[in-house]
Amino acid sequence: MVGGWVSFYSYYPDWMIGMNNYFYTFKGGDLYRHNVNADRNTFYSPWWVKIGDAGGAFTPTTLQSVFNTAPLENKLFKTINLQGDDKWGVTLETDLQYSGFIEESWFEKKEAAYFAFVRNNSVGQLALRSVNGIGRSYQVASGGTIVKFVIGVAIGNIISVGDLLYFSLPPYTTPVLAGKVTAITVDLPNSVNQLTIDITIPGTTPIPIQDAFFLYIKNSVAESHGVLGHYCTFNIENTSNTKVELFAVQSDVMKSFP
Repeated sequence: MVGGWVSFYSYYPDWMIGMNNYFYTFKGGDLYRHNVNADRNTFYSPWWVKIGDAGGAFTPTTLQSVFNTAPLENKLFKTINLQGDDKWGVTLETDLQYSGFIEESWFEKKEAAYFAFVRNNSVGQLALRSVNGIGRSYQVASGGTIVKFVIGVAIGNIISVGDLLYFSLPPYTTPVLAGKVTAITVDLPNSVNQLTIDITIPGTTPIPIQDAFFLYIKNSVAESHGVLGHYCTFNIENTSNTKVELFAVQSDVMKSFP
């Protein structure tokens, strides 16, 4: 057994051959020599040969594997640690909580490794610990950007600017994104108890009634809860066209206690 990654490439040659320490392929009637161009992951570019163009292009490097320690236990996969010389973008999927992600720019270099917290994809994951209900509104004003609640409804002090506000219509089974919270205004002596939201972010839906049920999900960048599951399949992607080395992918994992 070889201790390495199984590799697949993005080019599809018509024929291939190794000769004189070089790897050659034929594509569209043209002959190409590999491992001599400066750009990595760029196959069948016009300048590979003097005549002809097979129409090649750059393809990012992707890698898929799985964290599966203690497969019978529910676990929270909290972080990703890359032992290598570059950052990667990461997406994660589990059997219980579906998905999480880390953008490439969120990785920070710590002790010669790249480290970042896993963020949750909020949509469709309403069982998260970061989901909280508010209650039914009594008025939606200013083109859907202000949601007002009665004085007896406590918006609470857990909600923060940047959280995502969702609403649900009877029979209250399908929450829909209303917008991102931009202001929280509570002035009970003056009968003010409302949220202001940004309805221009992608995925929002206009609020069709005045008394929908509202809930919010904490900002996944500000508060990382990890992804829940027995196992976690991860996909990482690197968009560099230069040499990149990756030696190991790790995750801080803790047992979940419901």
